[in-house]
Amino acid sequence: MTTRVVLARSLRPAVRRATGVRALGTPRAFTSYNGPVAGLTPEQEEFRDNVANFAQKEIAPRAAEIDKKNKMPADLFPKMGDMGLLGVTVPEELGGLGLGYLEHTIAMEEISRASASVGLSYGAHSNLMVNQLRRNGSEPQIAKYLPKLLTGEHVGSLAMSEPNAGSDVVSMRTRAELDKSHDKYIMNGSKCWITNSPIASTFLIYAKSEKDAKPSKAITAFLVEKGMPGFTVGEPLDKFGSPPPSATIAASNQLTVTPLFQMRGSPTAEIFFDNVEVPAENVIGGVGNGAKVLMSGLDYERLVLSGGPLGIMQAALDMTLGYTHEREQFGQKIGTFQLMQGKLADMYTKLSASRAYVYAVARAADAGKVSREDCAGAILYVSDRCVEVAMDAQQCFGGNGYINDYEVGRLLRDSRLYTVGAGTQEIRRALIGRMFNEAIAKGQDHL
Repeated sequence: MTTRVVLARSLRPAVRRATGVRALGTPRAFTSYNGPVAGLTPEQEEFRDNVANFAQKEIAPRAAEIDKKNKMPADLFPKMGDMGLLGVTVPEELGGLGLGYLEHTIAMEEISRASASVGLSYGAHSNLMVNQLRRNGSEPQIAKYLPKLLTGEHVGSLAMSEPNAGSDVVSMRTRAELDKSHDKYIMNGSKCWITNSPIASTFLIYAKSEKDAKPSKAITAFLVEKGMPGFTVGEPLDKFGSPPPSATIAASNQLTVTPLFQMRGSPTAEIFFDNVEVPAENVIGGVGNGAKVLMSGLDYERLVLSGGPLGIMQAALDMTLGYTHEREQFGQKIGTFQLMQGKLADMYTKLSASRAYVYAVARAADAGKVSREDCAGAILYVSDRCVEVAMDAQQCFGGNGYINDYEVGRLLRDSRLYTVGAGTQEIRRALIGRMFNEAIAKGQDHL
């Protein structure tokens, strides 16, 4: 029987308790996670436990290999599909779990705790692609594309950024011109830093389609399929920290130094469009509404992706707690030294404060009160704290923290992604400041 993530009693009336649920995974090592403080309902705790058990069994044991080989295992997306994790916010009648953004964020957290690389690809697929299709797609588009995205047979990818249009997305140069036949668009241009692009089958592409329109009405969103003539995916990008994946550096003693990247295993590449014919029926959200589709999705993107840093922090703290209570110096466990206790306490409180903020924003979103400044604020706050916690973890490991036999170094490398991905920290701060300015200029007494 297909295993599904289920709840004993759903927050959504339409969600039923499925039968035949089995617990996955073996008992985990000591964790600092505090359920009552997280404020989850019993149903949400059960959801979290099921996702955690799945991730610790199916993903965590392979995390080091994924990082070393820089390759996403082909079976992981179908397995996440079997669990229902690829459609957390998709209604049951469409094949999803019909749950909320809090559960989606929890899933992102637990998968990222097992492997940040898998978590990043999961978030790009389940939120940036699936959730956007669910929110903006037409019935025919949903019927055509959603089923295989939910099972994991197809992987999804969103393409927005370009070499000269990262944070300034409306300056994109990729164009889609309506053909004289009026039944297709001709797309030309390129996109860069596109997560999942080397393994994706379905892409959500943003391109300028309206020449004379103002910037907010010039962009249209399109569904583009792998294999369309003229659509190509480049080689995976060389990421922060080292030479290309195939390179090794010869040392004087004939040993080799293995290259290191952040988010290895989460494939990222450039994509190119050379007179790609995109059917007019593949426009999603309406012609000229691409900016609206994009901006509305960014709030949910920032919120759900905030679970990534939470998972990295939880993994870093749990690894550090285990290590500091095994490693001995001066005849005692290093975790019993007062200075080390202080560092562990700081890591724990940073994680706990981050989780409280993210979960609060997710609960508000589920109540229909999406806060743009707080979606930006959540990922801003947790991303900075994540880097700090990962650095503290590496410091607690001493010299071993710089050795690849210990996974804590990978967590530090991966933590840096969230300070630039899904918008830089500077853009997030600017957005929050602008929200204050606009509210005050309008004479509002609160945001």
